[in-house]
Amino acid sequence: MTVENSQKVSADIVARIEKDLRYISGIIKQKGREMLSHYKITPPQFVALQWLFEDGDMTIGELSTKMYLAFSTTTDLVDRMEKNQLVVRVKDPKDRRVVRIHLLEEGERIIDEVIKKRQVYLEEVLTNFSVEEIQQLQTNLMKLHQDMR
Repeated sequence: MTVENSQKVSADIVARIEKDLRYISGIIKQKGREMLSHYKITPPQFVALQWLFEDGDMTIGELSTKMYLAFSTTTDLVDRMEKNQLVVRVKDPKDRRVVRIHLLEEGERIIDEVIKKRQVYLEEVLTNFSVEEIQQLQTNLMKLHQDMR
């Protein structure tokens, strides 16, 4: 096989992987929206709650950076979540000028329930995979995620 052919195969494979990941991402988003329809939160609020759940309290600026949203958009998002008693603004004990967003019990409950539902869905999808295939998939996805960081 010539170098040109191996690069062509590689480019074709990369293109197919990108397409599959894009389609998988779209399906995950759609299923996630269906699951969220039973809760009093929007998809962007879910993403914000996830960040708070995984990383702990943060400022609106930190949250806006993680979500790639404008500061004002994130402020509106937090206002609505605070109104629905999912989060609360708290003054940082070390610097009272700093206000952090804190995840409340109801927000944590919603995140926990939705994530468990997503895991059940994924488990159903994986029923046609062998244990070895699932382990290899997990290993490869973890490696891909690490390399993308």
